Amino acid sequence: MGAPVTAGGKTRRGKGLSESQLGRVLVTPAVIVMCAVVFFPILATVWLSLHKYNLKYPYLGQPFVGLDNYVKILSDGRFLNSLKVTTLFTVSSVSVELVLGMAIALLLNRPFKGRGLVRTAVLVPWALTTVVMARMWAWIFNSEYGVFNAILYGLGFIDQYIPWVADTQFALWAAMGADIWKTTPFMALLLSAGLQTIPRELYEASMVDGASGWKQFWSITIPILKPTILVALLFRTLDAARVFDLLFVLTGGGPGFATESLSIYTYRSLFVNLDFGYGSALAVATFLYVMLISFIYIKVLGARTER
Repeated sequence: MGAPVTAGGKTRRGKGLSESQLGRVLVTPAVIVMCAVVFFPILATVWLSLHKYNLKYPYLGQPFVGLDNYVKILSDGRFLNSLKVTTLFTVSSVSVELVLGMAIALLLNRPFKGRGLVRTAVLVPWALTTVVMARMWAWIFNSEYGVFNAILYGLGFIDQYIPWVADTQFALWAAMGADIWKTTPFMALLLSAGLQTIPRELYEASMVDGASGWKQFWSITIPILKPTILVALLFRTLDAARVFDLLFVLTGGGPGFATESLSIYTYRSLFVNLDFGYGSALAVATFLYVMLISFIYIKVLGARTER
């Protein structure tokens, strides 16, 4: 016998709670946990950013300074440099990863002998821990015994070894190369999953109509794959915009401030300079930067995808 229905259309189980009330009760613990581990730290950081609080000078207390920390950010050359580094790293790395990931996904989508083994091998870089990968690339780029220098020197592209991660001209590009090597498989994996959803009949019909492979790619593959591309770009862009571990281990943010990202600058302000007020303001600025990127992807690119 089914549960009785009330006048409001909500079912009741005897004299117990309605289904909607039961749902609220069951979801309440999860909401409390989310508030405790997500929303409360965010609000606490925002509140702390409105104060002048430096652990090096505890006798000064925590005076309320309003938006002074944010005004300071706008005139902070080091912050503007870290914003530039983060943006350049994000745009360059993700763009190359999208192109290479698409090429690999298209290759893996074709049937050939040993495809399963190739798929597994492609995912190895992504499976490595970032810290381990960064240390590996630090050895590869070493200016004295690095493999990268040895290969370029052997091929005649350079006449002397180059300190890739110790030169302000090359350090950021070297870090981008390491990031592209590691995360391109992730992009390829998402795009490959999207390619699996495209019916083969569409390609067969287009071949009957005389469409070339390039025409099929732009008229069939790209339009159908747009939602998957959006998701892949969103995930990778947000991850790259928050880059910390790769740059911190590979270059330490140097030489100078050549590879100092927003996350590294925030870390140094908080845990090296112990300036919790200004560091919290930097953390909020980084959060807003990532939120802006999310908004652009979802509202702008998402709207184009739905057309």
